[in-house]
Amino acid sequence: MAQDPEPDEDQQDEGLIDTSHELDMVPVFESSTVDAEIEADVIRGLLESGGIPTSLMQPTGLPNLGFQLLVPLARREDALRLIQEAQAAGPEAAAEAEAASEEGL
Repeated sequence: MAQDPEPDEDQQDEGLIDTSHELDMVPVFESSTVDAEIEADVIRGLLESGGIPTSLMQPTGLPNLGFQLLVPLARREDALRLIQEAQAAGPEAAAEAEAASEEGL
């Protein structure tokens, strides 16, 4: 209508939905071992501390073994790099980081 103000550019973008595939969630970790949940939680903490959002999926039904850790497609390479770096550093690096964090308490 004539009395309605023209929407500015910021308001026009608010209603848009991002349909790009960059936000599609893709797996970076899958396991159906007994300790899969613990391993997924550790990797999830690593990725989220690196600024990468995650989603932990567990299949429904019995047995309830198996977990999948998902990240946005656009962040997949960063997530895989962080996981590889942590694996290369090994448990010694994790122990050192834990000790360093406890010193600050």
